[in-house]
Amino acid sequence: MLEDQTTAASSPTAWPAAYPQGYAVVDVETTGLARDDRIISAAVYRLDTRGEVEDHWYTLVNPERDPGPVWIHGLTSEALEGAPLFQDIADEFSARLDGRVLVAHNAVFDWQMIAREYARAGRVAPVTQRLCTIVLSKELGLPLPNHKLESLAAHFGVVQQRAHHALDDARVLAEAFRPSLRAAAARSVRLPLHECRPLTEWTDRAVPRQSAGYGGYRATSWRPARKRPACPYPNPGRYEDGKPLKQGMRIAFSGDTSTERDLLEDRAIEAGLHVATSISRLTSLLVTNDPDSGTSKVVKARQFGTPVVDEAAFGQLLRDVEPASEQ
Repeated sequence: MLEDQTTAASSPTAWPAAYPQGYAVVDVETTGLARDDRIISAAVYRLDTRGEVEDHWYTLVNPERDPGPVWIHGLTSEALEGAPLFQDIADEFSARLDGRVLVAHNAVFDWQMIAREYARAGRVAPVTQRLCTIVLSKELGLPLPNHKLESLAAHFGVVQQRAHHALDDARVLAEAFRPSLRAAAARSVRLPLHECRPLTEWTDRAVPRQSAGYGGYRATSWRPARKRPACPYPNPGRYEDGKPLKQGMRIAFSGDTSTERDLLEDRAIEAGLHVATSISRLTSLLVTNDPDSGTSKVVKARQFGTPVVDEAAFGQLLRDVEPASEQ
């Protein structure tokens, strides 16, 4: 168990009734970042309603493929050879997640990897909501130099022992989340909870890309139609080259992306951006990997002079989105 470094005096006497009853702080290490990559290790710290640790769990997972960047996570093919398959640990994983809010650092990524593994196993993860500690730290206005886990840990005096090891990363996040949760409760901050939508079908079968200018293959998935939440911030105008994105900017996407489109949209929404389905004079930025294509969005972007960046540049911009101006 983790030692609680927060004094009883700092704990609010009236805990917000709307707050969740329990949390599952999760970290997964993977073979890569693409939609067809696999989980190779997973850790879960279960916390009660006020962030106190109840227990923790860790497992290796055999990805049935090359382990990817060993120099980052340290897990070789030999280390994973005798590990259980995901379907073998799905029951235990489910027991750890069931009825709790999934908490992770860049939670949309961890959720997507978990949802895909469950879909491959013909199952659905028992998770309906997630909370991203990056988003929470922004809501709390924490004075962090960047949004890396190590910066959040340092802010709360949490010592990392093995970065990119799922169990230690989950421990560090659990220790940093507890004071964050209590600070939010003390100020009655509404927690940034987001819906977890499971994949309804999944295949790793490679299919040809169809858009102009793209070669190669990609894996595909199908997801249910969804209604995006309204952006709470006013549109600050167009993106300017060399400057950060700002909450409230209207972002449109066109063409194929290496990252699943829903994942990109979720990341944009969680950063406080407005995801637009079309291009207008009010659009702040168009994200496309094929700016020379003849899609209607690209054509309209040219007509309106809408700034255009590719997926990689957009990913970099998402790392540090400027808060909306106070009204």
